[in-house]
Formats: sequence, structure tokens, C-alpha cells
Amino acid sequence: MTTPPPITEPGPSALTCPGDEVGPCATCQRKTHKYGSGGSPLCQWCLASVQEDWGRTVRYVSTRA
Repeated sequence: MTTPPPITEPGPSALTCPGDEVGPCATCQRKTHKYGSGGSPLCQWCLASVQEDWGRTVRYVSTRA
């Protein structure tokens, strides 16, 4: 994967989703598509780091009990 841009720049997913679905990445605080269908609590660069450690099948499901 390429080197991530500065944290002040939003992730590509934040540029393609509705503004009310944008929120901060849980790790680096970069703006990303966080809410709604297709959202993730991690930006693509932080998710790639997690997948390197845990494998490509790791996915975010829910924090609801």
C-alpha cells in the first residue's frame, strides 16, 4: 500500500459518501466514511495495519451489545 497522506487530509472514502456519514478514524482521527452503510471505524491505512497483524479476514462488525 502507498504511504498515507498527512492526517489533515481526509481519506478517499470521506470524499465519496454523504457528509453526515463522515467521522474520525478511531486510531488516527483522519476523516473517513465512518457511519451508515459501508462505513468503518478505521480509515483504509489503519485497517491495512490491523489486517497485517490479524490477517485479511478481520472485519469490523458492531460495538452493540
